[in-house]
Amino acid sequence: MAKTRVRETVVFGVLGTNLDAGRGPRRWDKWRPSVGLCQQEDLLVHRFELLHPPGQEELARTVEQDIRQVSPETQVRLTAVGIRNPWDLEETYGALLDYARTYPFQPEQEDYLVHITTGTHITQISLFLLVESRHIPARLVQTSPPAPGRDHGGPGTHTLIDLDLSKYDTLARRFQQEQREGLSFLKAGIDTRNAAFNRLIERIEQVATSSRAPLLLMGPTGAGKSQLARRIYQLKKARRHVSGPFMDVNCATLRGDGAMSALFGHVKGAFTGAVADRPGLLRQANAGVLFLDEIGELGADEQAMLLRALEDKRFLPVGSDKEVESDFQLLAGTNRDLLAEVERGRFREDLLARINLWTFRLPALRERPEDILPNLLFEMDQASQALGTRVTMNKEAQAHFLRFATSAEARWSGNFRDLNAAVLRMATLAPGGRITREGVDEELERLRATWLPTPPTSRPAAEELVTRVLGEEKAQALDRFDRAQLEEVLAVCREARSLSDAGRLLFACSREQKKSVNDADRLRKYLARFGLDWTGVRD
Repeated sequence: MAKTRVRETVVFGVLGTNLDAGRGPRRWDKWRPSVGLCQQEDLLVHRFELLHPPGQEELARTVEQDIRQVSPETQVRLTAVGIRNPWDLEETYGALLDYARTYPFQPEQEDYLVHITTGTHITQISLFLLVESRHIPARLVQTSPPAPGRDHGGPGTHTLIDLDLSKYDTLARRFQQEQREGLSFLKAGIDTRNAAFNRLIERIEQVATSSRAPLLLMGPTGAGKSQLARRIYQLKKARRHVSGPFMDVNCATLRGDGAMSALFGHVKGAFTGAVADRPGLLRQANAGVLFLDEIGELGADEQAMLLRALEDKRFLPVGSDKEVESDFQLLAGTNRDLLAEVERGRFREDLLARINLWTFRLPALRERPEDILPNLLFEMDQASQALGTRVTMNKEAQAHFLRFATSAEARWSGNFRDLNAAVLRMATLAPGGRITREGVDEELERLRATWLPTPPTSRPAAEELVTRVLGEEKAQALDRFDRAQLEEVLAVCREARSLSDAGRLLFACSREQKKSVNDADRLRKYLARFGLDWTGVRD
């Protein structure tokens, strides 16, 4: 019967120029990792591939002799690796990769271990990467010195680290769970259904947790920019990406000399009434987050100072000749088209370039009809906390409210502020906190009165719109039926905030009969019949 060949164990290790060093008999009083690894009772090393830098041949030969003394079964092979600077990642990884590519591995016959206790941290990282990428088909082995009170020159202990790729699934699941928790947190726990909004929040979570660059949040008033900014900060704080506070201000409230002082601070006596030093919001936000809502309202001087503070982390308080420092992350919000403001000369182009690295537009409530129900339920929970009683809405009342809320009649000009106010009013007036159909009807009348329709005199006549958009010749060539239809479409487009918004208004009835709808695409194709697009219609 043929004997089964025993698989041999081969160790790759880097000479520790400090840990493995030692001369004379006293060296045996010291724990040396490379020697100690070959002294392990439950690990037989058949071959030790000891890599060493140029100029360390003498130490390498000493370690070789000592390994042979403690483990005669171990063959030690010394190899000089041309690493001049072991703290240079590119040089170190490149040299070890070249060695691994030329080594005659025989994984069918040998088991390989990589010793990562010795060498610089850069060397250890490089070895880890080579094992993880399977350039070296090995497991990692880590050695530790003897416990305190034991023989200082003893072998110590060793631990095998198996980079089993199946274990990555667990790590990936933990990461995905953390990401899901982050997304839910940014959405205030609301189970939103709008696919575009969910993708937007996912991207914001990804950027917010990996970057300290400025974030620009755009969108109409009431779309939730302020609440999202605070949640971004809370998420970064929870994950220890920032340690400082959250400071915020609506720039529309900053006027005159007070704007400079509020943002950049002042020194005592800087102006009349400056009876004490004031740190300013930028200094208070050091190591934290500063949210400047409605940043488009800042004056020219404040914009210039803010740009300097973002680029240099330094600025001058009002009345001071000594600069101060503050390292903060900027979140900015606006409901304005800042590019148009630049073209009008109202906003600095260089400041916009600095804060426009990550820009996210929050959609209006009307652009997310499928999210009205989960937000309605959220607002009822909020009303329950505010009123100290459980607020509910019966099935008939909820269906009635949702029909109106998702219809073309619902303007939601204040977005989520309108929804919040509507729910709070209904909850406050509801007997026992139970909102009925009658309570909904009362609120809908209030909303209709609040959202007054655009006066007919505030927009051009429909016929004039067709001529203006198409030109006199093309307009005259239309059939009366097509012209009448196009007149209404153009009138709606002029009032709508977006292509999607206009599509929902125009196709409000037919869309309910379809399982899958794309109002924006449907309107885009209709306009294309006349050689028009959304930008041309709006301009």
